[in-house]
Amino acid sequence: MKPAIRTEDAPAVSRPVAALRGIAAVPGDKSVSHRALMLAAIAEGETLVTGLLEGEDVLHTAAALRAMDAEIEKHGDAWRIRGVAALRQPAGDLYLGNSGTSARLLAGLVSGYPVTAVFTGDASLSRRPMQRVTLPLAQMGAKFEDGTLPLRVRGGNLQAIRYTLPVASAQVKSAILLAGLNAAGETIVLEPAPTRDHTERMLKLFGAEIAVDGAEIRLKGGQKLKSPGTLQVPADPSAAAFPIVAALITRNSDLTVPNVMINPRRDGFYKTLLEMGADIAFENRRRLSGEEVADIRARSSRLKGVAVPPQRVPSMIDEFPILGIAAAFAEGETEMTGLAELRVKESDRLAAIAEMLAGAGVKCQSGEDSLRVTGGTVKGGSAVKTHLDHRIAMSALVLGMNAAEPVAIDSAGMIATSFPGFIDLMNGLGAEIGAL
Repeated sequence: MKPAIRTEDAPAVSRPVAALRGIAAVPGDKSVSHRALMLAAIAEGETLVTGLLEGEDVLHTAAALRAMDAEIEKHGDAWRIRGVAALRQPAGDLYLGNSGTSARLLAGLVSGYPVTAVFTGDASLSRRPMQRVTLPLAQMGAKFEDGTLPLRVRGGNLQAIRYTLPVASAQVKSAILLAGLNAAGETIVLEPAPTRDHTERMLKLFGAEIAVDGAEIRLKGGQKLKSPGTLQVPADPSAAAFPIVAALITRNSDLTVPNVMINPRRDGFYKTLLEMGADIAFENRRRLSGEEVADIRARSSRLKGVAVPPQRVPSMIDEFPILGIAAAFAEGETEMTGLAELRVKESDRLAAIAEMLAGAGVKCQSGEDSLRVTGGTVKGGSAVKTHLDHRIAMSALVLGMNAAEPVAIDSAGMIATSFPGFIDLMNGLGAEIGAL
């Protein structure tokens, strides 16, 4: 049965504003939140997690783990997770909404146990490809029916493999490593390019012996994880990107986003903003639960167009919708290549970005894996089709804050996927987002 999580699913409109100021406390990192729940669910002992993103995607992961006997409860501002020795057979299908991270990582985790689970999802997730994950997991001994959702997973009796990722993907890498925890032998994953390393970092936090040597990751099977006791999830740099870009493109703006993760494999977007001339500063740098964090201050800036190197794409794959907005207000051309992965996100994001910008009067040209945006004055006055994609929805609302005319979106409900409270937060900083 589909859980009723969404509380709002209505159109919204964003109007031009004079300034954005204040403290923008954004939700916990989505990638870290998923992994914190999964590893705590199978670790010995009890883990108290603070800062967990309470968006739909993460809540679907929590519900799936509960269905396999993990104890996950919220107490005040913290989540208490008591691990189980082994995941158990779920009584029914595991509904994962629109969360590709849940589906792909749980496929790896479940593969390591002698259970059968059926993953289901919404219409968008049911169209997204799973073969990149199921192929290596099948080589390890897991069995699957169908290459898309509904996806039946039968796990247990895994053998370690040596696997070279055909495409750089943190989700595929993570699925293999999670399966490798219960595989006989040593699992080895080789990356063609560096991707997010949250799984590797968190495995170490939970006491796993894992070796990372450049592009090669090695993990011995049969390891038991132990709870670190407490774990604080840092603020999501992908979520922080929205108020930060809003401040950069809006006159007289000055805001700070605290506790943002600045993992070097997630900072490509911020490197790009600095190259564009953004006035952003990383203050109070420190470490938090194995990750580097900082308070990011952003002030109004005169941006210029740049060429984004394709090798940077894996470190900023979720930020291209909002980068498109920054490019629209920048002087000159911004060129982005190597974006094929955007075609298989919650929407065809590459097409959705181009459609959003063109509708607002921005000159842009998209190719099979590229996007070129010519910045300048943005007319706005458009109605954006979000394609049920939370990042397109938030990007369009940021676009409307500094366009000549308001920008509307067809639905705001899916924003809760990754950023519950986004509209209230932005309005508290000076935005004017309301019902259409």
